[in-house]
Amino acid sequence: MASSTTFFNQQASNRRKSLLLLISVGVLLGALGFAAGFGATGDPFGGLWFTAGAVVLAVLLASGSYFAGDRIVLAASQAKPVTQESHPQLMNVVREMSLAANVPMPRVHVIEDSAPNAFATGRDPRHASVAVTTGLLEKLDREELQGVIAHELGHVRNYDIRFMLLIGVVVGGVALLADLFLRYTFFFGGRGGNRGGGRGGGNPFQIVMLVVAVVLAILAPIAARLVQMSVSRQREYLADASAVEFTRNPTGLEQALWKIGTDREVLEVANRSTQHLYFVNPLKKLEASASSVWATHPPLADRIDRLRSLHSAGPLTEDERAILSRR
Repeated sequence: MASSTTFFNQQASNRRKSLLLLISVGVLLGALGFAAGFGATGDPFGGLWFTAGAVVLAVLLASGSYFAGDRIVLAASQAKPVTQESHPQLMNVVREMSLAANVPMPRVHVIEDSAPNAFATGRDPRHASVAVTTGLLEKLDREELQGVIAHELGHVRNYDIRFMLLIGVVVGGVALLADLFLRYTFFFGGRGGNRGGGRGGGNPFQIVMLVVAVVLAILAPIAARLVQMSVSRQREYLADASAVEFTRNPTGLEQALWKIGTDREVLEVANRSTQHLYFVNPLKKLEASASSVWATHPPLADRIDRLRSLHSAGPLTEDERAILSRR
């Protein structure tokens, strides 16, 4: 009972942390817009105009992705819709877990690839899709498949699919705004600062602000990306917790994580823009060489240990951790 209580407390904690991280991305976008406008024009009102432009840009990008993002992701992943007749066990498991999660039955797709993996996408539970690879269906038993599907429906029920879609767009907006400002600075040299500045090249304070704005424009996309990665990792822990809630069986998810984590197949259709959506990071070489700061997912060993603690099993041994690290 104590372990279950701790697990549900973790869900609430992850929701709070993710909200704070989303707010921090919004603040970063606004700060970049103001710094870019002030540094380029030398006028505080210019900073406000740039900030308004940054907000409008983020809204337009978010609106487009909100309505079409799931179709783009499914097409990029070469996912094909399936039926009850073609994949009866998969459809039964999805329907069973949908009832447990109290969400509408999502559209179900299969990716023809021998690497075991899965993801969920969509803007809300009524417009959600789940995609699994043929490798997942071949290599996992029903109990393990339930754990994976429950994890993905945890993303659906918790609105992670919308959350990650929107924050990804905002992060892209930060990078785009920074790129536009740097191009403006390099091509026009901050000429707006010479208004009334004579031959002296502009107000010294504006020159300092321009330098600060350029530095911020370089660093802001990196900071935004770090925030995105942190949010993604928190949502994976929350989806694991939700999966245990739906199945009442942490061992199925634990065994699925181990099988997928030790599988040597590479998911060919995955790329950097979709890697954060998957059950485990499909870009194994990149994940193995990346630091924990840049990782899109929590360490597999940590996810497994959290699940093992729910049924009084000890943590993974050093040898088992080494096996997982050789992905």
